[in-house]
Amino acid sequence: MIRANRHKRVIAVCGKGGVGKTAFTAMLTRSLLESQKAGDLLVIDADPAMGLPNTLGIQVEKTIGHVRDLIINTARAGIGEDRVDLSSRLDYLVLETLYESDDYAFLAMGRTDSQGCFCSVNDLLKKSIRILSERFDTIVIDGEAGLEQMNRQVMNMVDLLIILSDTSTRGLQTVEHITKMVTEDHVIDCTQLGVVFNRVINNELLLTQAAERIGIEVFGMVPQDQSIVHYDLIGQPLTELPADSLALSAIRDFVANHIVQLDCR
Repeated sequence: MIRANRHKRVIAVCGKGGVGKTAFTAMLTRSLLESQKAGDLLVIDADPAMGLPNTLGIQVEKTIGHVRDLIINTARAGIGEDRVDLSSRLDYLVLETLYESDDYAFLAMGRTDSQGCFCSVNDLLKKSIRILSERFDTIVIDGEAGLEQMNRQVMNMVDLLIILSDTSTRGLQTVEHITKMVTEDHVIDCTQLGVVFNRVINNELLLTQAAERIGIEVFGMVPQDQSIVHYDLIGQPLTELPADSLALSAIRDFVANHIVQLDCR
């Protein structure tokens, strides 16, 4: 049973494509649950590719994209009574997309088939997601590379923004770009901003120096872990990784050092 709660922490993960955001978010979810400090946990997959359900080992049938298309198609049909009825049921329709397990709840943004700009629809859905989110203690958002979509469709304020990067030059360029989007352009409002380097192989010092040049805190470094490659290859959920997984151990440390201590607002 989900209970209402006005004090929560919002954690978002972003970074360029291919750096392992989905795998990181799955292991972050597991580590939060293992910490027993997450309270009621909501995981939001804001990436239209929707790779997170498989990585978590769950099946999701409905998405926010389906609700968005329903609203748009009903509005285009021009039937007034249907539009009024749909508007009154919006919060319920959003709630229907929520997947609930014994340990956490999951919300998928999904794709939309409707073309064009529908800012008013996005605003309505964003409001419903915000109302739904108030029922949780901890919210984890797996986002796209850019922050605009997260701001526009999910939330515009987070407590902890994690930029996940690999060790490539392009990855570091994306870290610098997102840092400027937050600190200079204020695309999204966040309390703490930092980078986690993924798939690290004996180059910690160089990465630390690169982060210093960019002017961003290093939240942690996740070592290259072949067990993740193997699990991805055979389609096994990363929530079933062995307890001694190197990557999982690093993310547990990150949770203990940066999330468990994070004040709920």
